[in-house]
Amino acid sequence: MKRLLLLLWCCLWLIPSGAQTNKRIKDLQNRQGQLKRQIEETQTLLNTTKKDMGSQLNSLNALSGQIEERRKYIDTLTNDVAQIEEEMGIVEQQLSGLQTDLLVAKDNYIASLRYLQRHGSIQQKLMFVFSAKNLSQTLRRLRYVREYASSQKEQGLAMQQMQQEITAKRKELEEVKASKTDMLQLRESERKELENQEKEKRAIVSELQKKQRSLQDEIKKKQTEANKLNAQIDKLVAEEIEKARKQAEEEARREAEAKKKATASAEAKNETAKTPAKAESKPAATTTYSSNNSDKALSSNFEQNRGKLPVPITTSYIVVSHFGQYNVEGMKNVTLDNKGIDIQGKQGAKARAIFNGKVAAIFQLNGLFNVLVRHGEYISVYCNLSSTSVKQGDDVSTRQELGTVFTDTSNDNRTVLHFQLRKERDKLNPERWLHL
Repeated sequence: MKRLLLLLWCCLWLIPSGAQTNKRIKDLQNRQGQLKRQIEETQTLLNTTKKDMGSQLNSLNALSGQIEERRKYIDTLTNDVAQIEEEMGIVEQQLSGLQTDLLVAKDNYIASLRYLQRHGSIQQKLMFVFSAKNLSQTLRRLRYVREYASSQKEQGLAMQQMQQEITAKRKELEEVKASKTDMLQLRESERKELENQEKEKRAIVSELQKKQRSLQDEIKKKQTEANKLNAQIDKLVAEEIEKARKQAEEEARREAEAKKKATASAEAKNETAKTPAKAESKPAATTTYSSNNSDKALSSNFEQNRGKLPVPITTSYIVVSHFGQYNVEGMKNVTLDNKGIDIQGKQGAKARAIFNGKVAAIFQLNGLFNVLVRHGEYISVYCNLSSTSVKQGDDVSTRQELGTVFTDTSNDNRTVLHFQLRKERDKLNPERWLHL
């Protein structure tokens, strides 16, 4: 009887496992689907035109970004295959346990049937019951006969349930194996596509290597434009820092004045001689960001979202230029220096705020708009906009659209948002803060 209850408990405990396994596989498949759609959408962003040096360099950047995305996808598939193999091991172990328990239950059931064949006649049961020494023993024997019959029935039902569970587990195992096969095939397909893209990338690099001097001139030209943009951003950031410093000083001055008045009032009540106040000296300007209380609170909230801030563009995207100084792949003495990141999106893409804040400044350069949003001590910068939907002084919320990213119709509708992130005067790597 104890064995029967144990088997029933095992069956009931194992039943939800199939649902959990299927949910886990479904979650993996959903995540793969999202990544796959991202890959497919960004495929349309690749610029493979070989018209001139600028377009070739743009093609190289876009293709490199696409290759990075595909490598991440392949890594994800590899991890998912490992999880599926782990799930297969769990299901196989559960199936083996069920089959072992079923064999034991069958042996016990067969043994009990043989016993019934030898002692199962009505006469023998009656003799067993009525041969008792007293009424109490008779009732106990009668109850035993009834419970034994009930136990036989329950054993039969338990074996049926276990057989059904084994059938379900076998089906579940086949589904898990099929999922693994699909993932392996998909991973192989993505690897082949990656090889094709890397081959295409090598061809572009080879073309650029033949025109090294022209490429350096092209990058120098782009760097000159970037320096003008950064100089203007630096100027506006410095103004914001000074503005915040003055606000913090004014807030401190008001607090000190209120405290002084309260002290003077208390002294007057005590008829204490009043000491003349010293002239207040004006503090020297500093290069640090002296935050007021509201700025400090906003900065704290911003820092808590490090790595989780939304991407500042509304469409599918590729990061085509990373933060910092680095060499163009495959090229000698060709260095890029980026104070932020460049994000290529689709035509019609909007720039959007990465966090709650206030529009600190909007300025134009070469006919394009650039927006600075202050988040306490942090400032996010959105460049290369053809139009804006906010004005200086506006409060903005997370993911609020700030303007339309410029589309270069003369360069295959290339749509690139240049994004920077600052803390005071420090330039931060946006990829460490955004949820890319």
